[in-house]
Amino acid sequence: MDLDAVREAIQSVRNFYEEQGIFLKQFGFGKKPALLIIDMAYGWTDPAYATGSERLDRAVFGIQRLLPLCREKGVPVIYTTYPYREREEPMHTDTEVNRRFRVWDDRAIEIDERLAPEKADLILYKENASAFFGTHLASYLVERGVDTLLITGCSTSACVRATATDARAYRFKAIVPRACVEDRAAAAHEWNLLDIDAKFGDVVEIEAVLDYLDKL
Repeated sequence: MDLDAVREAIQSVRNFYEEQGIFLKQFGFGKKPALLIIDMAYGWTDPAYATGSERLDRAVFGIQRLLPLCREKGVPVIYTTYPYREREEPMHTDTEVNRRFRVWDDRAIEIDERLAPEKADLILYKENASAFFGTHLASYLVERGVDTLLITGCSTSACVRATATDARAYRFKAIVPRACVEDRAAAAHEWNLLDIDAKFGDVVEIEAVLDYLDKL
């Protein structure tokens, strides 16, 4: 798909929202943030797996810029991944796909070492797109007085979007640093960033987040 055409269409939608005076409200940053790193495990970051993509390297590099400052400022750091269960059958019925890609295994759910968790960090195992659904994320944040959720990871069109939607429903300020999220498909990435920014949170440049953290 022609990305220039996609971006032109996205700008058209954004212009329409602005002309109608709908959506695109800026929610802003709150006083107490937490950093959420969604599904940055090898099953998604390593293209050796059929579900992995090297496009996620961009998000890895972005998150690497946030992590040290978050830890320096005492910001809670939360990871999500998928609970591994051995499959009786391969993930793909296509034998050619199975020959080309690594079989989904317990390594697939391990957090990429480039973003390795530390002892104080929380790791949540989720079975649904949203990091909130079926987990104790909301109560964990409330207990710590968190009002702002810095949402990073993958993928923009699924778990990031679903989490931003639920964050808004729980009345957390959802902040999505553009450089810290990615998707396997560029067009899906761009469209969903627009939709998140229009309705559920703020999609911002990473410099704005670094500046916010620095001033805490």
